[in-house]
Amino acid sequence: MEGTEIDLIQMLDCRERRGFIQNELLGKYHCPVISFCMNIPGPIKTNPQIREAFLTGLAALTTALEEASITVLQSYDIAELTGDEWIAAVDADSAKVKELTMEIENRHPFGRLFDIDVIGVDGVKLSRPRYPHSVPQMQEAVMKMLAK
Repeated sequence: MEGTEIDLIQMLDCRERRGFIQNELLGKYHCPVISFCMNIPGPIKTNPQIREAFLTGLAALTTALEEASITVLQSYDIAELTGDEWIAAVDADSAKVKELTMEIENRHPFGRLFDIDVIGVDGVKLSRPRYPHSVPQMQEAVMKMLAK
């Protein structure tokens, strides 16, 4: 996979920033928070193909929110070497939002690459369980999906 490799420190900084933003939005709005990024194994987290897949997912997510009459109260768009992210506070029931995001993950052509977490008002993620695979297996599957 082509792109700039990142290291563990960069990933940890990214996760810390994400957690800070999520907590800021939870504290400010007392509403569920959606955290959308790509699930890309290995040290390369973004490149033009991955970014394009992210943007199609973001379009699907924002369209689904609009169709469900869910208001985005505030959002952050992040584009870094650690990957693209969209973090948003939404005015809706956590379970309803999780159902909507799982539908996207299940039906979208790149859905298996999407990591859409919903954090409830209590600060607890309503995310589905992940199943472990080796990094080379996941990288091969990612490249096959992106090549289509």
